[in-house]
Amino acid sequence: MYSDQVMEHFRNPRNVGEIENADGVGKVGNPVCGDIMELSIKVKDGKIEDAKFRTFGCGAAIATSSMVTELVKGKTVEEALEISNKAVVEALGGLPPVKMHCSVLAEQALKSAIEDFRKREAGEESSDDEAADEEK
Repeated sequence: MYSDQVMEHFRNPRNVGEIENADGVGKVGNPVCGDIMELSIKVKDGKIEDAKFRTFGCGAAIATSSMVTELVKGKTVEEALEISNKAVVEALGGLPPVKMHCSVLAEQALKSAIEDFRKREAGEESSDDEAADEEK
């Protein structure tokens, strides 16, 4: 059984979509369940000013994606790195044990987006840029 918060974020997910010219994008998936998450962030003056997601998966995957975007807005990059899957679960009022992997994916997507942001900031190419270069 899902909490009211999980159902609310599933039925009315926040921050759906992608950020054009995002500062960082993280893509993760779970081959066992088939869930795929993409999280994009916009960073200004060291703070995450916007976050959006696109998720293909179950209700818990959508709810955790929605919640993690809400939790990171306004936080510094360092503060955002502290957000764990447990924090996402707590903010949602809990998840059934069989759905805990969704919160792990949300944490991984966030960390991946931040890693991409840091690479871009350091002038390194992101994996998406490298893939695009290989196709040329």
